[in-house]
Amino acid sequence: MSVTRLVVVGPGLMGMKHIDLVHADPRTELAAIVQPEPIHARHLSESLGVPVFPDIGTCLEAVRPDGVILASPNPFHFEQARICAAAGTPMLIEKPITDDLSEAEALVDLIARSGVMAMVGHHRAHSPLVHAALRVVQSGRLGRLVAFQGSAVFRKPDDYFAAAPWRTQSGGGPILINLIHEIGMMRTLCGEIDAVQAQTSSRVRGHAVEDTAAITVSFSGGALGVFMLSDSGASARSWEQTTGENPAFFNAPEETCYTLTGEKGTLHFPTLRLETFADAGEASWMRPFSTEAVPVERHDPLAAQLTNFIEVIRGEAEVVVTPLDGLRNLRVIDAIRRSAESGQTVRIAG
Repeated sequence: MSVTRLVVVGPGLMGMKHIDLVHADPRTELAAIVQPEPIHARHLSESLGVPVFPDIGTCLEAVRPDGVILASPNPFHFEQARICAAAGTPMLIEKPITDDLSEAEALVDLIARSGVMAMVGHHRAHSPLVHAALRVVQSGRLGRLVAFQGSAVFRKPDDYFAAAPWRTQSGGGPILINLIHEIGMMRTLCGEIDAVQAQTSSRVRGHAVEDTAAITVSFSGGALGVFMLSDSGASARSWEQTTGENPAFFNAPEETCYTLTGEKGTLHFPTLRLETFADAGEASWMRPFSTEAVPVERHDPLAAQLTNFIEVIRGEAEVVVTPLDGLRNLRVIDAIRRSAESGQTVRIAG
C-alpha cells in the first residue's frame, strides 16, 4: 500500500510531536509544514528536508496531501479547517476543536455538509488505560454508576506563566487549557453530561484568571460527579503524573486521578484497581471486598491516534473522536465557565 502523505500545520510543541510520530511511522511521509514566520520556516525546511509554506491554502494547492494535522494555535482552527473542508482534505484538528463555541458549532455543521473526514485530537481517548477502564464499566462489574470523583491538581512552575503572559489573562486558566481533556474522559467513562455547577478562585496566584475550580457534574445516566481542578496545588493527582504516558512529568504510579463507583464495585484509575464484593451475598458495607488489578497492555496514545487517522484516511477504520465529540466537550467547558460566573447550575443543551 502507498505511503500516506501528511502535512503538519503549526510546528510548535504539539506540532513537533506530531512530526516526530509521522517520521517514526513507516506508513506515513511528512509532505510539508505550514509555518507563517519566515525565519522559523527556513530553519524547519533545512532541518526536516520538506517544503514549508506560509499558509494552508497555498500548501494544499501545491502539495495535495492525503491528510492534514492542524496543530496551530486555537484561534486559527476554524479558518484552517474550513479551507481543508473546501479542498476535501481529511484533517486531524488538535483539541480544542476551536476556542469559540459558536465557531465550533459552525465548523461541525460545515464539516458534516462537506462530507470530508475530520477527527479531533483528544488523544486520551486512544489510551489503553481508558480502553481497559471502559471495558470494566461496560461489563457491568461495577453495576449502575453512582459516583465519579476526579482530580487534576498539579503545580505549574512560575516560569510557565513568565514564558507566556497570556496564560495569566482571560482564557489562560486551567479551565480552558487543561479541563477539556478531563471532560472528554468523563463523557467517555460515565456518559453524557447534563448539567454542571462550578466555583473558581484566583487566590493563590492572584492572576486575572482562575487557578482553582471545584465542579459538580450531573450525568445523563443518573450518576453524580465531583471534580477538583488546580494548577497551583502541590499534588500528583493528575492524569499526567499518574499515567506515566508523558515522560516529561514526574510519575506517581501509586496515585489515582479518577474513581468510578457503582452499586457493585469501585474502579480506581489509572491504577485499574478493581474492588468488588468478595461473595455473592447482599451488597453491604459490612461485607469485605475482593481486590484485583485489571490487566492492560501499554502503548503511546498519540501514536495510536495517528494510526486511527491513517486508517480512517485509507477507509480501514471509523473516527474515534469526531468533530461532534469535540463540540460537546467545548459545550461543557462553556457551561462550567458560565456557572462559575453566575453561581448557578447550568444545563447543557444538545
